[in-house]
Amino acid sequence: MHRTPDEVRQSAQARLRRGMFLLPSLFTAGNIGAGYFSITQTLAAISGNAEMHLDWAAIAILFAIPFDALDGRIARMTNTCSDFGRELDSLADVITFGVAPSLLAFVWGFHFLPDSVNPHLRMHLMQAGAFICFLYLIGGASRLARFNISHDAQPRNPGRPGRKYFVGMPIPAAAGLLASTVHLCYGIPVQAWWVAIPWLLLVGLTGFLMVSTWRFWSGKEINLARSHPFQLLLVLAVVLYVSIRYSQVVLFAGALVYMFSGIWARAAYSWSRRRRLPAAAGVPEGASGEPHSATRS
Repeated sequence: MHRTPDEVRQSAQARLRRGMFLLPSLFTAGNIGAGYFSITQTLAAISGNAEMHLDWAAIAILFAIPFDALDGRIARMTNTCSDFGRELDSLADVITFGVAPSLLAFVWGFHFLPDSVNPHLRMHLMQAGAFICFLYLIGGASRLARFNISHDAQPRNPGRPGRKYFVGMPIPAAAGLLASTVHLCYGIPVQAWWVAIPWLLLVGLTGFLMVSTWRFWSGKEINLARSHPFQLLLVLAVVLYVSIRYSQVVLFAGALVYMFSGIWARAAYSWSRRRRLPAAAGVPEGASGEPHSATRS
């Protein structure tokens, strides 16, 4: 039976449409693959050559961040967003940016503490490290669950009108901070108890920032389809080269700046709000003492 040209064209368009739906899922699968590779490398570090395996585990997590950023953007650009894609992306993030970094943080920061450390101190650090890394995982999963059910969530400290923000630190950024720290140290495990303590605080802080309601810049207002694409490509090429050539310093500095940008935005909002409250109550700025009451007819 021969098909008409219209039927052939419609069939080809349907196949192309199915292929376009598959494209974002391929990036999500790459995200999951990087997370799985990171977990296997972290486990391999326990048996030997810890520096190499832990560094590869951290690199795999960092490598997964572009995959996570591209799958959603590609789905929106191709108009192939689906409930299946959103759920798959969330599950991938739990694996790659939740389980893998928490396991890496524990093994790198606490597992290799030497026996020369006070046995009781070592035991308490390992127990506290396991608990805090677990809290990081719970915080990341909660952050993803809140993101999935919030359609128009607003941060407690609103930003500039017209800009889009994340409510709480996104889990890829939190995982990137932990992984870039390990990569900065070339995967060499923590050997001193006084280094394990600030690492414990950093992991706990990232877990808290994920479940906070503070604003973090999302970058969603960046339009890759705007005019002057060659300028944008040039900037991206330079950033990519610097990030690869000086990956240890650049990635860690970028992750640290992003984390402190959210903390600074919250602190600046609280400070400005405290300044606005006396003014709203009718107290001149810089005045001291009790506010004067006044009636107007």
